[in-house]
Amino acid sequence: MSKPEIRIAIDCMGGDVGLPATIPAACQFAKQHPDTRLLLAGDAVAIEAALREHGGHGSLWYEILPASEVVLMDDSIEVALRRKKDSSMRVAIQAVKDGRADACISAGNTGAWMAISRYILKTLDGIDRPAIATSIPNQKGGATTMLDLGANVDCSAEHLLQFAIMGSALASTVDRHERPSVGLLNIGEEIIKGNEIVKRAAELLRTSGLNFYGNVEGDDICKGTVDVVVCDGFVGNVVLKSMEGLAKMVGNMMRAEFTRNSLSMAAGMVAKPVLNRFRDRVDNRRYNGAALLGLRGIVIKSHGSADSYAFGCALQRAREAVHNGLLAGTTNAIDRLRQSLQAAAAQSAKIPNELSDPAP
Repeated sequence: MSKPEIRIAIDCMGGDVGLPATIPAACQFAKQHPDTRLLLAGDAVAIEAALREHGGHGSLWYEILPASEVVLMDDSIEVALRRKKDSSMRVAIQAVKDGRADACISAGNTGAWMAISRYILKTLDGIDRPAIATSIPNQKGGATTMLDLGANVDCSAEHLLQFAIMGSALASTVDRHERPSVGLLNIGEEIIKGNEIVKRAAELLRTSGLNFYGNVEGDDICKGTVDVVVCDGFVGNVVLKSMEGLAKMVGNMMRAEFTRNSLSMAAGMVAKPVLNRFRDRVDNRRYNGAALLGLRGIVIKSHGSADSYAFGCALQRAREAVHNGLLAGTTNAIDRLRQSLQAAAAQSAKIPNELSDPAP
């Protein structure tokens, strides 16, 4: 048997659902991608039982990485990082650090996943803080990459610039945008709008060499005005949760209206094909799988309440990130920008010197 092209480590125990979501997703994913080997981190006995239940036990596509502890959704970062050193979460991340896996994924505690990933893998040169990025469906039929979504509540202008670099790398490598356009989330499109940090970030982005569109507003995310939207983690998380809540509310309201009486139910039967297509387009499970950018390894965060379908989508996201060279793309993008900024700084320093030199 030839060596698998891609290896993904899974924290099988994390999240609101745990094994009932991760193992069925892994089994289905393995059937679709025979070139990928999955490393299943967690309680070995429980994992083997779940594999038997879903017909995957004894197959060649997986390897079990035993872990004696589980990071709970309400565990503090200190507990996850200092006290649970043999957690399924940590074992999965360590597999990336040791070169056994090309990527790792968890549906568990976001703060703990971020903290352990940063502690074990470290950040890339030129990146101060990792950021969480995901794809949000837009009305153009594609998706808008947005970051940060909650990893960094307080950010400087320089941090927002770093997020833009990483988001642009993600959009170009995974989503295949040749030169992704980048927008800075603000309360208006005008240059004078926003707080001082956002204004300063806009100045940095205009001279960064990125394809900076300018300021964008909240409705531009779903319009698909730009490929990448950048903001701090506080704003990004509020936006994301608001969108998820709105989608659920609209779905529930439509369901209630079409079941109100017999006439409405008859109309619903006629409209069912259209409603199903609409449901599929706005189904946030399809876009599950946020990348933790800026680390020395590919780390994917699944939604905590993900079912097997949603977790499978996150696995697909991890595979695409490895296959398309997300880590190398991010590293190269950071290096290119650093060189361009250094060249610009050298040029700006040279001009005053030339002006002050006496004429021959």
